[in-house]
Amino acid sequence: MTIIREGYYFAATFFAIALIVYFCLNHYAAILPAVLTVYCLYFFRNPKRIIPTNENLIVAPADGTVQDIVHLDSDDFIHAPCYKVIIFLSVFDVHVNRAPIAGTIKIQKYVCGRFRPAYKDSVGYENERHLIGIENERLRVTVTQIAGILARRIVSWVTLDDVLKKGDLYGLIRFGSCTEIVVPDKVTIMVHKGQKVRGGETVIGVIK
Repeated sequence: MTIIREGYYFAATFFAIALIVYFCLNHYAAILPAVLTVYCLYFFRNPKRIIPTNENLIVAPADGTVQDIVHLDSDDFIHAPCYKVIIFLSVFDVHVNRAPIAGTIKIQKYVCGRFRPAYKDSVGYENERHLIGIENERLRVTVTQIAGILARRIVSWVTLDDVLKKGDLYGLIRFGSCTEIVVPDKVTIMVHKGQKVRGGETVIGVIK
């Protein structure tokens, strides 16, 4: 288990506040910033994951609960019939995002938007979001990070033409959010609505 670098900044800030409040006011008032210090370390955790090596397997890009699985006629990057798997991340889930396949980032798009609750059906179209399209010799997939009512910052550590290995970290969303992955319909979906998944580890699809 490691902590994402950004987590230390937030934790250090709340810890400093807790110390100031403790010495300037009283120890009861310091309880809240102390709890927030611990929560920041918990929220920005990056647990080790066992990444499946089979090239036919597509893994979940995020921890969370499968909110829906939708069949689409096409996608702006895939340009073919496809499936969209929507994963809802609560404030208690791991929030780092991982590459679902190995490949090269061929498209990257950031869209400003609203901050509606991440479990709403329309958030993928209305909310702030960041999309990357990953391509290898076998298929293309898109992954979209979507901000929620508490998630006011989408963080990305990648750019166009970066090469990712399956399971590589590429970004995170702060404090409650949603992640969508779109795969061609030649992929057999292996998860179901309501299922809990683990980023980089749970197999969400198998290439036929």
